[in-house]
Amino acid sequence: MTSIRSIKGTQDILPGQSQRWQALETTIRNIMDTYGYSEIRTPAFERTELFSRGVGTETDIVSKEMYSWTDQGGENLTLKPELTAPVVRSFIQHNLGGQSPMNKLYYIDALFRRERPQKGRYRQFHQFGIEAFGSEHPEIDAEVIALAMTVFNNIGLEGLTLKLNSIGSPECRSDYRNALRDFLKPHFSDLSETSQKRFENNPLRILDTKVPHEIEILKDAPQISDSWTAEDKTHFEEVCSFLDEMGIQYSIEPNLVRGLDYYTRTTFEITSTALGAQNAICGGGRYDGLVEMLGGKPTPGIGFAAGMERILLALGNVETNSKTTQVYIVGLGDAVRPTVVKLAEDLRHNNIRTQLDVLRRSMKAQMRDANKSSATIAVIIGDKELKSGLAEIKDLKTGDQEPVKIKGLVDHINSLTL
Repeated sequence: MTSIRSIKGTQDILPGQSQRWQALETTIRNIMDTYGYSEIRTPAFERTELFSRGVGTETDIVSKEMYSWTDQGGENLTLKPELTAPVVRSFIQHNLGGQSPMNKLYYIDALFRRERPQKGRYRQFHQFGIEAFGSEHPEIDAEVIALAMTVFNNIGLEGLTLKLNSIGSPECRSDYRNALRDFLKPHFSDLSETSQKRFENNPLRILDTKVPHEIEILKDAPQISDSWTAEDKTHFEEVCSFLDEMGIQYSIEPNLVRGLDYYTRTTFEITSTALGAQNAICGGGRYDGLVEMLGGKPTPGIGFAAGMERILLALGNVETNSKTTQVYIVGLGDAVRPTVVKLAEDLRHNNIRTQLDVLRRSMKAQMRDANKSSATIAVIIGDKELKSGLAEIKDLKTGDQEPVKIKGLVDHINSLTL
């Protein structure tokens, strides 16, 4: 019978890999706590309408990539392809804005899109990110960007670049759309099919093009900053000023936009040279219109999302260091098994990571396993050690070995600093 394999575009995160995921998640959670953000968890699937309204039917996500179905009750449901809309839905449903004027939320979650699988991109993938609701002021913009940079710097990502822009207020963006269309009209026949479709409905998304000849055309395009209101200009200048005060370097990218109607003002992207050509590691921006668009009270918001597979790919095979002492108990003979089992449990209750042989192998095989494992200490107990009450403690890094009383083993190992 043919074995069943995983679905194309998905991956198993195996034990050796999961330690890297755990280390990344721990760093994220610790930094989120430092900045005063609280975790939110939303369901794996939502009503399809949430994404068609919140993300937009014109986007590739909604039109091509969603996993959607109609359940037995006739409801149209979708595995969530992104996280901002579900968090906003939860924010509105539970009246979080009524409970506090400022809500700072973060998530670490799995998402689903039927994209073409490639290195670092899967059909089930994971993101972490934040959504901050309640403030229209540039202080929160700067904080959100600083938080993202803090995470990436702490985990050791190299070659980071922060790209920054402002797409202004809705009024500003309406003027800019008209100016951009006027500029592109003479070049319409030279645009790709995708850009021609975007020309009428969402011309700002043409600025995201990766097509070389379109990039060349856009070099002479009007800039959105030409359409900023005085308030837009002041807001962006203050964001930049706060980043300067924090010592965070950035480059202003006039073509960095978010094409959806609910985005406003600050938009940013963080790239890493460790990823090659597809170098984006994180994207974010302000979306002051989204809560109202999804049925809530007008509430300013800003956030970002970062792909965890891409982060781990950029980090390469960086080893994760455990701060705990790790012990492997080598037990030899029938008589020692009760002692070994009890000792292992005592060590674990003292937060000492402990393994023991459960295959009843020879000493040579157990020591080989101990050396292959992540253990730093081997505790050897055979009939001779059991009778004398002294176990042999071997430092697996140096090879040094010493006898220690079995009754005092937990205290002794607790006292070691490895």
